[in-house]
Amino acid sequence: MAGGPPVLLGLRDAAMVGPGPAGPLPPWATNKLGGSADWMPAVRAGPPRCARCGRALLLLVQVYCPLERGPAHRALHLFACAAPRCWGAARSWKVLRSHYSQAQEKRSRDLSVKQKQESNFAAKDWCEDADDWGACDGAEFPERASLQLLGLKEAVSSEVQFASQFQQLHLSEAAAGPGPQDTHPAASEDMVMATAGSTPVFQPFYINVVDEEDYMGFLDTHHADKLLKEYQQRECVDLEQMMSESFAGEDGNEKYEKSEVKSWDHTFHKFMKRISVCPEQILRYSWGGQPLFITCPPANLDQDIPACSNCGSSRVFEFQLMPTLVSMLQSDSDLSVEFGTAIVYTCERSCWPTNHQTPLEEFIFVQEDPDQRLFK
Repeated sequence: MAGGPPVLLGLRDAAMVGPGPAGPLPPWATNKLGGSADWMPAVRAGPPRCARCGRALLLLVQVYCPLERGPAHRALHLFACAAPRCWGAARSWKVLRSHYSQAQEKRSRDLSVKQKQESNFAAKDWCEDADDWGACDGAEFPERASLQLLGLKEAVSSEVQFASQFQQLHLSEAAAGPGPQDTHPAASEDMVMATAGSTPVFQPFYINVVDEEDYMGFLDTHHADKLLKEYQQRECVDLEQMMSESFAGEDGNEKYEKSEVKSWDHTFHKFMKRISVCPEQILRYSWGGQPLFITCPPANLDQDIPACSNCGSSRVFEFQLMPTLVSMLQSDSDLSVEFGTAIVYTCERSCWPTNHQTPLEEFIFVQEDPDQRLFK
């Protein structure tokens, strides 16, 4: 961990009550699990559809994640299809990135102030002939502030490092086989506006953010060993024996087969040991860092991650969803989505065309769970 990008963990917090977040931040600057997507003011979008079955995709997480070098508000929305036959299909997942520049925010703020002043002038002029009501002397009129004024300045006006920005947030509500998924210049081609209330959602929750480094001194190896022991007993395998035999120097196909088994179990063991420091984590965020695979990824995965379809730049790892999230997806419609981990790669330049109004689609790599029961 030393010397690399910090790793931030998202933990499910309190359930969201009401139509929006309770704090001073606008809905689109609130990170959350479930609910409906809150799009930035300049973005026009609706729930995307599953490219496999045509159903509306459900929001799993909304992540507000401005970068240090960019003068823009920035958010990622990750969607998935709740149809069981679509869980493992790459086409049934989408991750959309949207921006809202500070210049746009300033224009909107200036317009809001101007509208407020005009409203006050008009009211004052009208009241000059209505003194008998006595309503204008010292009367206060409600603020007509836009979303950009609702606490946003305190949230991101000081350009600090993205890690500290992310840590100050309360991640909240709103909402064949693993492999590369097709990307498009803009997600608008795949998006269908749904009427309000027509699409079921997962119950929204705030997400508390912590630094993984703060947990490293409390490594719960006992918890990880217990889960691994349960797995080995259920699958009738001896992980330690497999790993030792794979280094014993056998020749031929037997050595290759044992090496393959060892590689799979070693990756899973590494995954379990790493998350044991904080088993309740539902999200790992580390822009430009390294993902944590639950099973051995394809050898050519780096080559399979497509370049940004807008600017042609390479994509870098940004965040991933963890299997603990599966059991926390709650709804009144008995909906569910199962996976091992969903890993998101985004444009390393974080490009955004001038005056663009539709989200840009990024790349997501989904690994199915080897044994979901471990995380329930």
